[in-house]
Amino acid sequence: MIEILKELCKGCGYCVEFCPKKVLKIGLDTNQKGYQYATVAEPDNCISCGICATMCPDVAINLYK
Repeated sequence: MIEILKELCKGCGYCVEFCPKKVLKIGLDTNQKGYQYATVAEPDNCISCGICATMCPDVAINLYK
């Protein structure tokens, strides 16, 4: 399971770009700071590799097994 802390996300897109299974996308909603944040688009495709959490410069992604 992937949890994205939307208030920490700046929408940089690193997690989206480096996800090998294309699980994430940048959504259309904005957080309180005005950034469009990453969302989980295809949760069933996630293999819990952790690349998204590693690439996130704002530590806005948590993985749970």
